[in-house]
Amino acid sequence: MDSLDITKFEIKEKMLDWQKRGLMQTATGYGSKLVTSKMLKYNNIWHRVYCMCYSNSGTNYILVKGKMVIVS
Repeated sequence: MDSLDITKFEIKEKMLDWQKRGLMQTATGYGSKLVTSKMLKYNNIWHRVYCMCYSNSGTNYILVKGKMVIVS
């Protein structure tokens, strides 16, 4: 699985409508593909940053051609 250093890429905040209203994607806040408000420019394409969160730990990632790329 590939990993990217977020400090080497352009990032921006792009909240979705439900995020602007203060709503959560799941009732518990846990899940394998939680949408974040961040976007990362990788290979000149903006990708939404997702979070896989269970317990008190989360892993951020983007999807590139259907492949999960970890963002650290």
